[in-house]
Amino acid sequence: MTDASSNEELGPIDYIVVEFPAGQTRLTGEAAAELVALVADGTIRVLDLMFLHKGEDGSIDVDEIEDIEDLGELGVIEATLAEVLAEQDLLDIAEAMEPGSSAAVLVWENTWAAPFAVAVRRNGGQLIASGRIPTQALLASLTNEGE
Repeated sequence: MTDASSNEELGPIDYIVVEFPAGQTRLTGEAAAELVALVADGTIRVLDLMFLHKGEDGSIDVDEIEDIEDLGELGVIEATLAEVLAEQDLLDIAEAMEPGSSAAVLVWENTWAAPFAVAVRRNGGQLIASGRIPTQALLASLTNEGE
């Protein structure tokens, strides 16, 4: 794993927002265990993890990971947090949420890609585009190929 002590050595940074409808489980159990495993094997470094709840009246409650008493397995990532999310980021996310729902907001560094990213930057390269192909779209494409 690359030491990410300077900006020169950072891998790509990603984020996701996972919304849970009213009454559904938050980021616990199996998902938490998988996240902890990714951190433990050096694949990622969690930079921020926040939990939002949007009341039926549109009010927003934000829980930072250090505010949660029983973190369970997630407690091991608390020390690595850089807390990169700003208040406006959270307000923008909350705007998109359904009333009564909860969301987990995860920001991470792809530490597995840091050596490649550093080599590209040292050779004068710069990222000019990035994106994601939704899993369902890829699966549908693969299924259509076989027809």
